[in-house]
Amino acid sequence: MLQKGVLVTHGQALREGVRDGMPIALGYFVVSFTLGIAAKNAGLTPFQGFLASFFNNASAGEYAGFTTIAADAAYLEIALITLVANARYLLMSCVLSQKFSPDASIWHRIFVGFDVTDEIFGITVARPGRLDPYYNYGAMLVALPGWSVGTAVGVAAGNILPIEAVSALSVALYGMFLAVIIPPARQDKIVGALVLLSFLASFVAVHLPGLMELSGGTRTIILTVLLSGLAAYFFPVKEDASHGA
Repeated sequence: MLQKGVLVTHGQALREGVRDGMPIALGYFVVSFTLGIAAKNAGLTPFQGFLASFFNNASAGEYAGFTTIAADAAYLEIALITLVANARYLLMSCVLSQKFSPDASIWHRIFVGFDVTDEIFGITVARPGRLDPYYNYGAMLVALPGWSVGTAVGVAAGNILPIEAVSALSVALYGMFLAVIIPPARQDKIVGALVLLSFLASFVAVHLPGLMELSGGTRTIILTVLLSGLAAYFFPVKEDASHGA
């Protein structure tokens, strides 16, 4: 795998994925701890909370699922609301599919798509060149257990810690988000402007009639399609430049 003209082996990509995934794992542990409290209120055991987070690594989707479980909803309703809450990951998967080498196997595409999260997507798209699935595997290797174990611990701990204290600890995840978006924003003024525009658009959407009634995931999908479409139209990127080949 070529990256900026340098040959990167799968082993090196795996190690770099583990390195970049460590802060994600730490942030996930804290955030999923609060999610575990919601799972406990829904009647889940620590092992059930672990499995829920392992197979559905998404805070909004899991919280929606736990809420419907607590309301004794039908299985179909739980599945549908989880699908809607996680729909934005379909867009992220489409973006990542463009970074794969044309000869990448379907199994690599499936396994990478299994754990497309906001944070892993962020570090992956910021990585130049073609997508080496082993980089994602490395990030998943630490991030996924961090999320799953955090949920299980949250279920076991219940409400021992004040919810305000746990929420304050979750600020670390937002700091990691800034670490992902700031470097590319500093290198490219267009990216920086789009990041600022996305912040402004998100704020407006929360208070704009018609959009404020929608779920956070639905608003994210609308803004992502709109802003990315405008950026692609006005500031197209050449194929060779986008892949760094």
